[in-house]
Amino acid sequence: MEILLAILAALCLMIGLAGCIVPVLPGPPLSYVGLWLLHWGGYGDFTVRFLVIWAVVTGVVTLLDYYLPVLMTKRFGGSRSATIGSVVGLVAGLFLFPPVGMIVCPFFGALIGELMHDRTDSARAFRVAMGSFLAFLLGTGAKLIACGIMIFYGVRAFFV
Repeated sequence: MEILLAILAALCLMIGLAGCIVPVLPGPPLSYVGLWLLHWGGYGDFTVRFLVIWAVVTGVVTLLDYYLPVLMTKRFGGSRSATIGSVVGLVAGLFLFPPVGMIVCPFFGALIGELMHDRTDSARAFRVAMGSFLAFLLGTGAKLIACGIMIFYGVRAFFV
């Protein structure tokens, strides 16, 4: 049983890392489940405090990833159309031009969305698109860092 839990934990940790980039997969929550599986399997002798801290980090990073694009788009003066355009661009980039499309297409999606909302101010639309792009980078970076640290603790649990 312990070996099965260890295999499932390793899968959760790796799929969680992939989920940081693929928007359909919940990256940090999957990695966190991997830590729990290691704990239950007897490989990771994690404390309750450790697991609670990582639960909070997982929740914060996940919420940040969902709300940061909206907040940054609004902060840079964008409309709801720019936010929707950014999400559509992200999904389109994932399937049409991976992996470069996942970085570039949200920018163009926000730009097109904002231009559809207000065609008169292209400088503002560009600024909004930059804000959306920055939010994507920050959210993805935070998820990658969190999952990377959870993978570190998971690998360490196998060898300690």
